[in-house]
Amino acid sequence: MTTEQVDEILREATQSKPAYLELLERFLSRPANLRRERSVELRLRRANFRDPGTLESFDWEFNAKTIDPAPFRELATGDFVRRKENVAFVGNSGLGKSHLIQAIGRCCCLVGHRVRYVTSAALLEELTAAAGDRTLSERVRFYGRFELLIIDEFGFDKLERLEYPESPSLLYKVIDHRNGRASTALVTNIDFTDWTDYLGDPQLAMALLDRVVDRANKQRFEGKSYRAFRSEQKTKQSSQAKTVPGISRKQASARKKS
Repeated sequence: MTTEQVDEILREATQSKPAYLELLERFLSRPANLRRERSVELRLRRANFRDPGTLESFDWEFNAKTIDPAPFRELATGDFVRRKENVAFVGNSGLGKSHLIQAIGRCCCLVGHRVRYVTSAALLEELTAAAGDRTLSERVRFYGRFELLIIDEFGFDKLERLEYPESPSLLYKVIDHRNGRASTALVTNIDFTDWTDYLGDPQLAMALLDRVVDRANKQRFEGKSYRAFRSEQKTKQSSQAKTVPGISRKQASARKKS
C-alpha cells in the first residue's frame, strides 16, 4: 500500500471516526481490492475483445419484441461457465450478436473467469499456420486453457472455407479438446440445419453440432437489422447535407432554369 493510500484512509477515518476493527478492515481490504482490480484488468486484456460494447450500451428497444434481455443478463452472471455449458447465438447479421457475446464475455471476466475472444476467420488462419509449422497441438492446448472461448462470425464469409480447406477439421480439434472441460460460445449467421452444406462434410458437421450445439444455451436472433438502419440514417443525413439550406434541390434547379 502506498503512502498516499494510507493518508487517504486516515483522512476518511478522521471524518467518520470508525471503530478500531473497522479501521483495520479498511487497511486490509484496500490492497485486496487493488489486487482484484489488477486481475480483472489482466483478464480483460488477455480476452482480446474487439469491441467495447456492454449490456448497458445495447439498444434493447430497437428489437424489443424479438430480443428479450432476460436470458442475456442471466448469461452475464457467468453461471454457465461454472457449469461448463456451451452457448450458441444464431441469426442474421446486424442484430447485435457480436455486441452481446462480448458484453457477456466481459461480465465473465469481472467474476473471475479466463475468457478469450476470436473470430472464426482469425482462428482458422492461426490454426492453418500452426498446422504448417507443426505447432498445431500447442495452439489447440492454448485455446483449451480458457474457461470461456468465444468464436465469433462462424460462417460469416464462405470464403474462409475456400481459403482454408482444412477449416472444418481444424475447428473440430479445438472444439473437441474443450468438450466437457470448458465452455465454448459460438456466434453464427448459419442456421444449424445448414451446417452440413456450409462445412461440406456431413459427418464432421454432426460431430460439431453434437459437441457445441445440442446441449448448449441457444439464443436465436430475429428482427430488424440495426446495422442496416444506421446505414440508412447516414444516407439520409448525407442527402440532407447536400441540400441548400431552406431550398430543396428541385427548387434550386428550377431557379437556375428561370
